[in-house]
Amino acid sequence: MKMISKIASVALGLVFIGSAVFAQSLDDAKKAIDAEQYQKAKGMLKNLTVTQPKSDENLFYLGWVYLIQDYADSAKATFTKGIALEPKSALNYVGLGAVALAANDNAGATSQFNQAISVTGKKDDQPYLYIGKAYLMDAKDGKFPPAKANAAIDALTKAKTINPKDVDVQVTLGNAYRSQLNSNAAYDAYQGALTLDPKSVSANVATGVLWRYAHNYEDSEKQFQAAIAIDPNYGPAYRELAETQKDEAQENIKVASAKIKEAVENYKKYITLTDESLESLLRYADFLVNAGDYTTLQEVATKLSKNANANARVYRYLGYAAYENKDYKAGLDALNSWFTKATPNRILPLDYYYLGRLQVAAGDTTKGIESLKKYADLDTNKVQDAYADIIAIYKAKKDYLNTAKAYDEETSKVHKPLVTDHVYQGIYYYFSFSSKNPDSTLLVKADSALSFAQKAMGDKVPPSIYQYRARVALLKDGDVNNMKGLPLPYYNKIIEYYTANPPTSDRDKKDFAEAYAYLGTYAQYHDKDDAKANENFTKAKELNPDSKQANYYFEQKNGGAASPPKKASK
Repeated sequence: MKMISKIASVALGLVFIGSAVFAQSLDDAKKAIDAEQYQKAKGMLKNLTVTQPKSDENLFYLGWVYLIQDYADSAKATFTKGIALEPKSALNYVGLGAVALAANDNAGATSQFNQAISVTGKKDDQPYLYIGKAYLMDAKDGKFPPAKANAAIDALTKAKTINPKDVDVQVTLGNAYRSQLNSNAAYDAYQGALTLDPKSVSANVATGVLWRYAHNYEDSEKQFQAAIAIDPNYGPAYRELAETQKDEAQENIKVASAKIKEAVENYKKYITLTDESLESLLRYADFLVNAGDYTTLQEVATKLSKNANANARVYRYLGYAAYENKDYKAGLDALNSWFTKATPNRILPLDYYYLGRLQVAAGDTTKGIESLKKYADLDTNKVQDAYADIIAIYKAKKDYLNTAKAYDEETSKVHKPLVTDHVYQGIYYYFSFSSKNPDSTLLVKADSALSFAQKAMGDKVPPSIYQYRARVALLKDGDVNNMKGLPLPYYNKIIEYYTANPPTSDRDKKDFAEAYAYLGTYAQYHDKDDAKANENFTKAKELNPDSKQANYYFEQKNGGAASPPKKASK
């Protein structure tokens, strides 16, 4: 019996030792959330809600993880359960406010946040901290509206006043300032965090991101390496290092290839440290889009699509990758699915760009152009990219008028002088004018665009500008019996230019000859000066033996009966 009793005692002791080893605290779960190990954190928190069924705080953090993972319904249900357990649970009211923000219900969010504050203790900074995080979580496409960033800063400043030694508050406050490009305030907040805890990996990583914003890639990488030295398993450090290397690659072509390879490897490291969860794979997919690695993107997206619980965003990645890998039908099917499944606030401008390209590739240029214009309207920094595609579509169809209009729309939307595009705008308006479309306003638009380009070029105007302004003026000049001389100033400029810079190509010689031919015609019909006409037509013929105006003049002098060419041909 004694032996059995001893064995039982040993066994019982092992049970308690095992429980101590495998026990997981709320602090462990919070560390996992900070390290973006969301699956791991969720498992811990679900276990804690069973072992500690009366803790409303556990329910809050579980709901917070759901919200981070974009499962708003599960988050709301969990926060509501926390309030049912403890009606004065300030954090769970904050959680409901964060859910409202995610649904663009600003009034509902404010109401829930106010309720949270009303039940918050005087020495409790955590509700204010998470109100700040909620506003920062509400970023769309990585951008924080100033009003929400300011609301976050107000809440976080209150949290800092209550507890100036909270490192998480300092880091989050720095993030809020950084979102508004207030680098000095962000740096002060991060340094405050590092003063409180020099081994704070999140503060080191946040400082590294700030250096990246300043394009100081060397110091940025050093800061991430410092974080990795403190905790080699802190995934976000590898992700931000990868983002920094990607940005440096895009900015410096000399290191681009090597940096992109390093970036992809570091991002893979991040994935392995974050459980390869659906959420981390989705972030990896976003990174691959920005890095331009569409082969890997297709692999990751295909892997995600096989998971029954995959976020609908997988269709976005499948669409992007399929387009870049020239699988247009699959890409269009995927993006159509994304637009069907996604709520409007989840659609990115880039989604319309790829949708438009895929529609064009599938032969539907009308819808494709509509989507590309939508992209330009939603992202004003990408107007030129969108219109480059639109213009290429019209050019391929030899649709001169719509090509001109597309250039016109582009130059009106971009707030900088697109000189070359104004030139093409003018040229295509010129070519749009014809006997089938004798709309004189097209000539006005053509000359206006060319005039803008000429003024923008100052004293470095190429002869092609004068050439097309002369041709536009020629169409308004009347026939040889009613010449006004409208093209004269431009043809004189061409002669002046080529006299100083003798043409060498046949194309330039023909343009030079065109100027002399007009001067010859003007002298012949307007000035009735045959000597001057002869001189100019001789120069035209020397430069271009096939000049119609010059050949007609000399045939006429030699007794020919040909009809005079009325206009210079296009």
